[in-house]
Amino acid sequence: MYRIPRDLDLSPIVGEFTTQVCVGQFDLQLTFGPVRFVVTSPVDLFKEGNHLAHWEEGRWPEPGFFDIMNTEVLRVEVSSDRIVIELANGIQIQLADNSDQYESMQIFFFEAPFPRVIC
Repeated sequence: MYRIPRDLDLSPIVGEFTTQVCVGQFDLQLTFGPVRFVVTSPVDLFKEGNHLAHWEEGRWPEPGFFDIMNTEVLRVEVSSDRIVIELANGIQIQLADNSDQYESMQIFFFEAPFPRVIC
């Protein structure tokens, strides 16, 4: 809907660890140090180019999501329709903005005075 801003600075998560994965009926929440992602669009995990796990609204995440816990973030890449978070164990988390009608995610910066709402 809004698309992901190209100037979105997600550098605060680099060097942080995945501290929480929370599952709701309509969202998946991922916390990396001072930043929380609340995602309502599908989330995919890849390892060495192979699909590892999938989550979508109304479903329980596949077991591969256990492998992202307590794992350091090495880098993050932002484009207009996708955020890719690469972890030290070789897993890539792909968060997609896949809706032109609804918000796909919210990103909360705990040290900022307000959440940043995205797509």
